[in-house]
Amino acid sequence: MSSSSYELFLGWRYLYRRQAGRGAAIAAGLSFLGMVAGLVALFAFSQVRLGAALLVPSTIVFIFSAVLNFCSIFTTVSIVGVALGVAALTVVLSVMSGFQLSFKQKVLGVNAHVVVLKYGRDFSEWRDVLKTSLAAPHVAAAAPFTFDEMLLSSGRGTSGALVKGIDPNSAGAVLDVADKLVQGKLSDLNAPQTDDPARPMLLGRELAKTLKVKVGDRLRVVVPNDLVMGDQPSGAGRTESREYRVVGIFYAGFDEYDRRLAYVALKDAQALLGGSDYVTGVEMRLDDLDRAPQVASALLEKLGGSPYRVIDWQDLNHNLFSAVRTQKVVLLIMLTLIVVVAAFNIVAALTVLVVDKTREVAILKSMGLPPWGAARVFQVAGLTIGIVGALMGVGLGLLLCSIVARFGYALDPHVYLIDKLPVKISYIELAYTTGVTMVICLLATIYPAYRAAALEPVEGLRWE
Repeated sequence: MSSSSYELFLGWRYLYRRQAGRGAAIAAGLSFLGMVAGLVALFAFSQVRLGAALLVPSTIVFIFSAVLNFCSIFTTVSIVGVALGVAALTVVLSVMSGFQLSFKQKVLGVNAHVVVLKYGRDFSEWRDVLKTSLAAPHVAAAAPFTFDEMLLSSGRGTSGALVKGIDPNSAGAVLDVADKLVQGKLSDLNAPQTDDPARPMLLGRELAKTLKVKVGDRLRVVVPNDLVMGDQPSGAGRTESREYRVVGIFYAGFDEYDRRLAYVALKDAQALLGGSDYVTGVEMRLDDLDRAPQVASALLEKLGGSPYRVIDWQDLNHNLFSAVRTQKVVLLIMLTLIVVVAAFNIVAALTVLVVDKTREVAILKSMGLPPWGAARVFQVAGLTIGIVGALMGVGLGLLLCSIVARFGYALDPHVYLIDKLPVKISYIELAYTTGVTMVICLLATIYPAYRAAALEPVEGLRWE
């Protein structure tokens, strides 16, 4: 056996418990039964709360008691500490990545990748801008739109809303409105003019609940006079209003949109605002949304800059995504401290181990084991704790993530903007978590390994 193989064997062997405790074996068996009961409650009876309440504590107890059957109490506490820290990091990173992905999908479901706006309300040259946008690289589709805040009233409820005018023929290639509809079709906005003055409108699900309307019901849209274009006289408190008919309900899954957004045909929005050729801007879908910042910058330069504004989807929702990224970093730092605390347990466990194995280390060094060889023995022991703890932690974290992903966890959309806890497992982040854990555990072995390397054989054998 080579010296390195012998050091690896010694490092592992020093952690091994020769005689398993009966109590630990009984605890492992009982906790295993608890895990089985939790899985049955989850998958057979769909009792999410009961299943999670049984499964999670039983799994932690099983890990602790199973490790205790093979390792000392100091080593077990160190391993379980690392495992819990890694599990917490795995779950939090997956949930925060899920929030980022969920926000991104829902925001892009009703928003374009790039939007061209203009300072002021005179955007009569929008057709030229539309042609320029369609000619830009990576632009797959483009369409004009209007976007103004108005008041909706059904007689049973009243609410402020953001009314967006879209071209039903071209908006489907830019937005995912058709995919979000739970009732009605996007083409319903193309209803021909008849003797009925009510024009078609699509409402968000929560907005429809606020107004107490359903498909087929009518409501009135009230437009503040300062939004109305043309030669109409202005006056304090004056408004314009028109009747609309609900032809569809959409559900974006993002409370801000479901509660505040309504769609009408572009020509109806223009008629409502009194400007036959009025648009707010031009919105685009790209063939690669990650190129949105570059496309926006190039398009602004092509349009000649001011008075135009070109905004990509990241800038349009900068505060939202910035807040999620900041929270993710802060939680990552805070939960990494759990692994750091567990590393102190490793330092304590290995220091006790060095003291306990003083005589054996002295004998090995008197037989020719070099100082770095003695240090490596305890480094192997520390890294073994880190590896076992990290693997158990990743397994526990993935178990929790799979439960949440499969059965969901309801959230208050008024607070969190979405209705259930999202989970996205990133294997790059799992590798990062495991790597950071290994580095921390390696650093934790430095002091005990130094003590073992500095031990003089004569000191270890003095009282023998």
